[in-house]
Amino acid sequence: MAYDIEKSDAEWHAELTPAEYRVLRGGSDEAPFTGEYVDTKVQGVYSCRACGAEVFTSAEKFDSRCGWPSFYDPKTLDSVRVEASFGLAPVIRCAKCGSYLGELFEGEGFTTPTDKRYCINSLSLRLKPADSE
Repeated sequence: MAYDIEKSDAEWHAELTPAEYRVLRGGSDEAPFTGEYVDTKVQGVYSCRACGAEVFTSAEKFDSRCGWPSFYDPKTLDSVRVEASFGLAPVIRCAKCGSYLGELFEGEGFTTPTDKRYCINSLSLRLKPADSE
């Protein structure tokens, strides 16, 4: 699948920390309750840490108590790509660079407008606070 930003593995290695690379390019998840954005209530926009594309906002963030930042919708429908994963939850990728963000869960009974939980790794995101503009 083609993305607007295409880089070699060596380029991604040079630009990302080892932990960021493991998550964003390797598709691993950080340990639950360890990410910097799990409990943050700061208002702003969350961007893909690999390419800077805006993917989520604090307006859609909610406390799912799952150990990772959770959102009930992306910033726009074109911000992320949802890919089927055989026998597992669908994978969420940045629509601009294809980096792994997390997984999508549906029908868990959350009282959110969509009853979806975009379960996202903090290492995949960078928060730009609303008051920093």
